[in-house]
Amino acid sequence: MSLPDLRLIQEASRRIKPFIHRTPLLSSTSIREITGCELYFKCENLQKAGAFKSRGACNAVFSLNEGAIDKGVCTHSSGNHAQALARAAGLRKMPAYIVMPETAPRVKINAVKGYGGIITFCKPTLAARESTLMEVAAKTGATEIHPYNDYRVITGQATCCLEILEDIPAPDIIITPVGGGGLLSGTALTAAYVSSQTKIFAAEPKGADDAYRSFYSKTFFPSENPRTIADGLLTSLGSLTFPIILEHVDHILTVEENTIIQAMRLIWERMKIIIEPSAAVTLGTVLENPELFAGKRTVIILSGGNTDLDHIPWYS
Repeated sequence: MSLPDLRLIQEASRRIKPFIHRTPLLSSTSIREITGCELYFKCENLQKAGAFKSRGACNAVFSLNEGAIDKGVCTHSSGNHAQALARAAGLRKMPAYIVMPETAPRVKINAVKGYGGIITFCKPTLAARESTLMEVAAKTGATEIHPYNDYRVITGQATCCLEILEDIPAPDIIITPVGGGGLLSGTALTAAYVSSQTKIFAAEPKGADDAYRSFYSKTFFPSENPRTIADGLLTSLGSLTFPIILEHVDHILTVEENTIIQAMRLIWERMKIIIEPSAAVTLGTVLENPELFAGKRTVIILSGGNTDLDHIPWYS
C-alpha cells in the first residue's frame, strides 16, 4: 500500500463506521477561561476500546482478505493498540496474538484478555518487543498489524481528523499526542487534503522527547529510556510516520510531567470525563504555551481514556 490519499481515508471511514463510535467534539467554558483559548476536545477517550487505536485496528483487520482469518493477526503494544486489535480481531472471528511488555498497566492487560487476545509478555524494551513478536509470528503465521508503522493503521487513524473537519471546518490548529506517530501522521494527511490552512501541532512528554528531537533535527532519534507517566507515548517514530510528520506537521512541543498531571486532573474535574496521561499532553501544551493558542480556534484530540484507577497520578 502506498501513502494514503483522501479517497483511501474516506473509504476507511466507511469501512470502520459499523465498528467504532463517531466521538463527540466537546468544549468547556471553564477550561477556556483558564487558558484564554478557544478550545474544542475530540473525545477519543470515549471511543470503542477506550482510544483512537480502534480506528486503525479496525481498518487494518477489515482490509485483510479471507485467507488471513484462520491464522489471525499479531502485534506488540503497551496497551491501547493491543486492546483495539484484540477487539477488531474478535469482531472478525480471528485470533489475535499480542506481545506486551511486562510493565504494561494492569487495566490494559485485563482489557486485552477481555477481548480474547492471546498475550505473550516480554521485557519492556523495543528490542524485546520486536524479537518476541518475530517468534510469535513465525510460530503462528499470523499477519502483523504494527501499532503505527502500517499505512492501513495510519489511514484508519486519519478518519478522526475527517470527523473533526466535518464538525468544525478549517480550525486554526489541531493538536495530537505523538508516540509512534500514527495518529499524528494520519491527522496531518487529512488536514493537508481537506483543510491545508489548519496547522498541525504535536504534544510530547519532555521525558520522552525523541519525536521533538527527530523533527527539529530532521534526523531520526529512537526512544531510549523514556521517563514519563504517559505510557502510551514511549515508542519511537516509524519509517512510514516520520516522513509524513516532517512534511506536514508544523510544530512539536514538549510538556513537563507536572503539567501533564495538571491537565489530566483539569479535564477530569471540569469536563467530568476520564482521560489517560497520554491524552493529557495535548492540553498540557496549551497550559505551558497559552500565547501560541490565544485567539486561535484549536481542536485538541483526547487520544484515550484507559487509565489505571489504582495508580491515579495526583495520588502517587
